[in-house]
This record gives sequence, structure tokens and C-alpha cells, in this order.
Amino acid sequence: MMTKPIQICTALLAIVALAACVLMPGKFTSTLDIRKDRSFTFTYKGEVVAYDFGKDLKGFGKPSTGDEDAKEEDASYTKIAAKSDDDADEEGDDNEAKMQAIADALSKEQGYRSVRYAGNGKFEIDYAISGTLDHGFVYPFNSEAQAVFPFIAVELLKDGKVRMRAPGFGSGNDKPGGGMGGGSETKNREGTFTLTTDAEIVSQNQEDGATDSPKGKKIVWTITPLTRTAPMAVLKFED
Repeated sequence: MMTKPIQICTALLAIVALAACVLMPGKFTSTLDIRKDRSFTFTYKGEVVAYDFGKDLKGFGKPSTGDEDAKEEDASYTKIAAKSDDDADEEGDDNEAKMQAIADALSKEQGYRSVRYAGNGKFEIDYAISGTLDHGFVYPFNSEAQAVFPFIAVELLKDGKVRMRAPGFGSGNDKPGGGMGGGSETKNREGTFTLTTDAEIVSQNQEDGATDSPKGKKIVWTITPLTRTAPMAVLKFED
């Protein structure tokens, strides 16, 4: 039997999840170039799919059998979540309007060369941005569009190091809900992610390692619906 604090937390989590969607990769090609002088360029071209996180939490936190009092108590905390689910089923065309609003919000953000809503929760994206890594970088992030789960995150570390992680390109514990989902958010994911750099590679998790390229070293991750380990690399800038 769940305790009341856990019941409340799971109910609230369900409510939040049912109210929001996150954006996940579809078919894509993405690149990240990081120079030892801290300059960088990131690109993403292809599909982005709006995913309803709440679907993975249906039934999560349901009461255990064998205790009628517990059933009634747990039900009282899940009624609102169930009501939210019913309302979502009735939205119909309103959901398509919401998707178009997401496309409009993204198109206003720097870096988006084109954004087109293709229907059925799918967007066609062409994104490219360059800058200097004097602070962290996350893509995508747009509070208006509810894009809160990063495909890629670049973090500055101590001693002139930088860590790149791409949780959106892997599953495992990096996906929404810490691995609670059934995997439906990755079924359309297919592409390549390429890191190029002239900085020192401290560590990386592509088993084939880095190869030489005109831009220095190159690491290519092939991403499929079954990819579990998210791409990761740690680089060191020049002194």
C-alpha cells in the first residue's frame, strides 16, 4: 500500500504530465562542432515529434488490490488525472491548434531557419546556431512551446573542460520519466549525430572511437529506436 504523501505526489505528477507534451527526435541529421577556442556550431535538421508524456503514466499509482479503504483513498487522488485524460480525448482540433502554436513559438527563436508543422504531432525543423561556450548550451528549450526535454546539453566543467551529453538521442534512464515509459517516444527516432572537434578528447562513449577529419577528430553516433546509451563526450579547451 502506498502512503498518503506518495499518493499525492504520484497524482500531481500525473496531472502535470497530462497537461504537457515534450518534443522528441524523429528522422534527423544533427551535428556539433566544438573548437578548442570555445567556439561552437550546432545543427539539427529533420523531424521533431510532440510526445504526450502523460500516456506513459496511465495506471501509475493505481491502488493495490486487497484493501478496499486503500482503493477508495487512492481513487480520490487519481480522479483529477483521469478527468484531465478525458478532457484531452475531447480536444480534437484544439490539439492541432496547439501544435501549430508550438511551431509558431519555435519559429520566433534564434537559430530556427524553418519550422513547419506537418500534422499528427510531427514538425519539420531546420536549426543551426553558432556561438562561444562561455556558458552552457541546451537544445531545444522554449518555455512557450513546452520544449523542456533536451536533445543535447553542453555543460562547462572546471579545469577548462566541457561535457556534451545528448539524452534525446538515447533511452535508458535519460528519457522522460527516468525510464518509466514504454518506449513509444522513440519509435520514430532514426538518424546520426556527429561531433567534430580540434580540442583534446578526454573521454567519449562511441565504441568505434574518433576518426580523423578535415575539422580535427570526428565521432559519429548512429541513433535508432533501440539506442539506449545517450552520446557523451568530455573535451578540454586550449589553455
